[in-house]
Amino acid sequence: MQGFDWKKLQNGSDIRGVALAGIADEAVNLTPEITQQLGQAFVHWLAAKLNKPTADLTVSVGRDSRLSGPVLMQAVMRGMAIAGSHVYDFGMASTPAMFMSTVTPGFDCDGAIMLTASHLPFNRNGLKFFTAQGGLEKQDISDILTLAAKNEFTAAIAQGSVEPHDFISVYAAQLVTNIRQTVNHPKHFEQPLKGLKIILDAGNGAGGFYASQVLEPLGANTTGSQFLDPDGTFPNHIPNPEDKAAMASICQAVVANQADFGIIFDTDVDRGAAVDASGKELNRNRLIALIAAVVLQAHPGSTIVTDSITSEGLTQFIETDLKGIHHRFKRGYKNVINEAIRLNQTGQASWLAIETSGHGAMKENYFLDDGAYLVSQLLAELAKARLAGRSLSDLIANLQEPVESEEFRFKIAAEDFRAYGQQVIEQLQAFAAKQADWQVVPHNYEGIRISCQSPTEAGWFLLRLSLHDPVLPLNVESNVAGGVTQIANRLLAFFQTCDKLDLRSLQQVLS
Repeated sequence: MQGFDWKKLQNGSDIRGVALAGIADEAVNLTPEITQQLGQAFVHWLAAKLNKPTADLTVSVGRDSRLSGPVLMQAVMRGMAIAGSHVYDFGMASTPAMFMSTVTPGFDCDGAIMLTASHLPFNRNGLKFFTAQGGLEKQDISDILTLAAKNEFTAAIAQGSVEPHDFISVYAAQLVTNIRQTVNHPKHFEQPLKGLKIILDAGNGAGGFYASQVLEPLGANTTGSQFLDPDGTFPNHIPNPEDKAAMASICQAVVANQADFGIIFDTDVDRGAAVDASGKELNRNRLIALIAAVVLQAHPGSTIVTDSITSEGLTQFIETDLKGIHHRFKRGYKNVINEAIRLNQTGQASWLAIETSGHGAMKENYFLDDGAYLVSQLLAELAKARLAGRSLSDLIANLQEPVESEEFRFKIAAEDFRAYGQQVIEQLQAFAAKQADWQVVPHNYEGIRISCQSPTEAGWFLLRLSLHDPVLPLNVESNVAGGVTQIANRLLAFFQTCDKLDLRSLQQVLS
């Protein structure tokens, strides 16, 4: 395929592309032919890494509910089989389950591929790759794309076999066992969730299995659960715990059904969020605080690694109330996970790495960003709290939350958007240094974070470069009503000197 730009398929440590036609200005670039070459490239890359012939490799493949999934899955399996590799066809699966197939006895796959584009629109799809060491890194993806572009593959003498298997049931059973052992109540060991009504919203993604194969075997009443059937058109709402409409839907369902707890997953179940019995969202800072409370009960003094946009109240809660350490790092779930792994290697115990997006990874679970595992830990704590006559939300009763919080995204028109964005950040630092009541926050790992100490602002802001897009996101929080507007007004005066920024999102709030 001469002229094809393989690099455009890279999205950090994943591959993503347009798989279906029909959306204006979005040409298809993830075709069955391309996907077959990616399958061939992966097993050749893997064979070189493991020093094994491709014919000796066993690789698993799964997909989410996307409309393009079945065709692309056949293509990627065909590519690997042509190379002689043995392939497990897991059908509908979750991203975390695909990793688990590399470490589950009886499977012990050399590698795994998940076809998903997470919460992106229905016309997109992509590939996530795993080995027993975890998800691949950015450089690994670049290397696989280079192999695919060269397309110098030769067919094996004997084509590899493709074997269907229901692995999601194996994975679900692992979660069930984990919850039972975590609660470990002698009278309620088999069904620790009996007497609890728990509603699941799978958003028509791949997570519907969790109701019938995890919640119900543990005794939960799942009446009122919604959008469990896979549907790649996503007819009800975007399967994304960060989406306001999605969260409003699960909150409403919990209240309407008088449920004890609500769960929502993204499309491929590597992210999750929850809702308490009153219909209050347990996501972003609240979700981090809740799982941090669970982790620090088991591992006192542990470091909790988060992304850069978490609130000051969360830091105070983790360090003052929970007696842990809050290490605020960079955006990007791989960045957060890799930082927690690095800290452990240096001797600083870190048992949790979590983003405000809902990506959460725990040390005892291979530092795998697994929405189902994270939620399962909350369910175990919910069961223990109920048996002790307490509420799960009691764990975060002391969490101080901002009165106001906003994110503005400024598109960058400069050709070298990274250089221009960095220039804006440096100029803002100089501007902030001249403000008597603004102070640069130390130990900040991306962009610039400023503490705004005036009583009318009482908050902070963070300006950083987007991981992949020509955008400068600005996060602003305040502990007083009207504080965000006060901070934003002062910032607007600065940003209006930056002629290559689209400031409409900020101007609309201030108009």
